[in-house]
Amino acid sequence: MRIALFVTCLADTMFPEAAKATVRLLERLGHEVVFPAGQTCCGQMHVNTGYQRDAVPLVRRHVRVFDPYDVIVAPSGSCVGSVRHQHAMVARRGGDERLAGRAESVAGRTYELSELLVDVLGVTDVGAFFPHRVTYHPTCHSLRLLRVGDRPVRLLRAVRGLDLIELPDADQCCGFGGTFAVKNADTSTAMLADKMRHVLSTGAEVCTAGDSSCLMHIGGGLSRMRAGVRTVHLAEVLASTAQGESATDHRGLVVRW
Repeated sequence: MRIALFVTCLADTMFPEAAKATVRLLERLGHEVVFPAGQTCCGQMHVNTGYQRDAVPLVRRHVRVFDPYDVIVAPSGSCVGSVRHQHAMVARRGGDERLAGRAESVAGRTYELSELLVDVLGVTDVGAFFPHRVTYHPTCHSLRLLRVGDRPVRLLRAVRGLDLIELPDADQCCGFGGTFAVKNADTSTAMLADKMRHVLSTGAEVCTAGDSSCLMHIGGGLSRMRAGVRTVHLAEVLASTAQGESATDHRGLVVRW
């Protein structure tokens, strides 16, 4: 299958290993991954902060760049959530019904990584090896907007050597929420404290999730505590193998075994 990678801004600028791992994983499963070079921000930040009119050109560009592809994947529940739930709405409010229709078409072919693996490619065992004690944080957009359910957990359970520990109150937000963490810093910090307390209670070496943004927030807090727990994107866990392909934490440090 030929799959277009929607890399997302955060992966492109700060956490490229999540995107690279997505490519390695899908190629290992026998698929061709292409990177449409014309892609830019999907516009989620603009929409969420009230600049919907300014998001229209970004939606238009996103649709133009990805429309030629039958299958599109992103290592981010948040950005896929924006494509599915915001793009057509933004186009309609901007008075462009034709763009809205095209946006809906592209959205119907866009998948978060675990959705693509389980629902489209029909795999849960991707041949990964990650000998660590791991807990999984289901990010808000993947849980509530995309409703990925237990797909990531099913993938993690099939990883050889991985000891998956259930995260208490896993469905609670970590407190990031993009600009929410800036505008409501005290509330965000309190929510992060709860999340870190639950992560530490598992005794896990690694906390994983499908969004680099949440991992950045959680990982930043854990590193400031010197807790010794690392945050690693789900794609990197799934791309790791016994042949030595490694994962990195939110600071870009290698998680070795």
